[in-house]
Amino acid sequence: MTTTRTTALVAADPALAPLLERLLRLAEAGLPAMYRPEEENFVFTRAAVAPTVPGSEVFLEARGESVRYAAITVLGARLLPEERQRPLFGGRTAAEYTGVLVERLPRVTNLGDAALVAWAAADTRHPKLEDALARLAALDDLDEGAPTPRYTVEAAWVLSALAAARGLTDATGVERRLRTARDRLLRARLGSSPLFPHATAPGLLPWYRSHVGCFADQTYPLQALARAHVSSENAGGDETALAAADACGARICELQGEGGQWWWHYDARHGTVVEGYPVYSVHQHAMAPTALLDLAEAGGRDHGAAVRLGLTWMTEVPELRGAPGGGTPGGGAPGGEPESLIRDDLGVTWRKVFRGDPRKAVRAARGVGSRLVPGLRLEPLERYFPPVAVDRECRPYEFGWMLHAWLGHVDAASVPGEEA
Repeated sequence: MTTTRTTALVAADPALAPLLERLLRLAEAGLPAMYRPEEENFVFTRAAVAPTVPGSEVFLEARGESVRYAAITVLGARLLPEERQRPLFGGRTAAEYTGVLVERLPRVTNLGDAALVAWAAADTRHPKLEDALARLAALDDLDEGAPTPRYTVEAAWVLSALAAARGLTDATGVERRLRTARDRLLRARLGSSPLFPHATAPGLLPWYRSHVGCFADQTYPLQALARAHVSSENAGGDETALAAADACGARICELQGEGGQWWWHYDARHGTVVEGYPVYSVHQHAMAPTALLDLAEAGGRDHGAAVRLGLTWMTEVPELRGAPGGGTPGGGAPGGEPESLIRDDLGVTWRKVFRGDPRKAVRAARGVGSRLVPGLRLEPLERYFPPVAVDRECRPYEFGWMLHAWLGHVDAASVPGEEA
């Protein structure tokens, strides 16, 4: 699957070529098992239900359904040749399946779900794009003077959807709403920090949590702002949006772990790490690459080295090998060869490496503590709960974003050529 992005990665580090090829083939092979033909929808997750001890057989159980994950799968899979899209969507192409999602929109009440479906409709040039945008407009009050506070991830998806739709139609005031969505994201930052909190304004989170932003709160906004810059009708693009995306990308790369880890929780006031774990596979192989590669193609800084280091984590996983990873206390897996996060035999990548602490005690304590004392460390708790546990589940969006990251381009209209 040769694209501009895969070619660039291989040219910079030929040793990563087999890993990237393996992951992309795994995504394409694993997604059909995540599709429920009876419901015409994707599962929420596939999770191991049997103890995964050496020599035991692993059984994966499909659980739930997710319109959100279905739309993300479209965003990645539509970049495959059509004949390779059909096995993923019960015989449909990504564009044809998008029609199923658009028909469901009247029953969709979650803003993030609606934004992703609208984004998919724009990227597939679906004839019912205007219907999708109308539903998005009904769920988000961007036409009001002061939009309602939103979760940052959902606000970013709204901007990405509108950027993708820009120039395709203006029946629902795309340009006007895009400007408001862009401003909402830019105003969400706290002080002079380049990082984003978990919500765009006060009102959605308790006071002790309002300063914390997760990794997704960084990657989706920087991606959306980069895409807004590229889609801008101004001759020079949207330099303010690009500068904000550039600053956010630079900071998360500065904070990246020595083992390539993309950390989980940040102090959005000071641009520091609150709690590193869990480290999610999807961040390593998909979400960081798709955001940072979009940023570079939009004219921002090239963070290819950080992308490659993050991808390497998928096979090295220092937390499970007992090797020093990134300055966060960890530990090795007890006895034997460390467990692989890539399971070709099962068609999954295990979801994350985490501390295994009950009720996420370390994360909660560090979140509250950092509110009062920025940069506070809780060494005893971290030593007591080392990040050596593996979450044995896999969700469709992980593969959707993987395909989007490596087969795509910041220009929403672009698709890979015959070489894919």
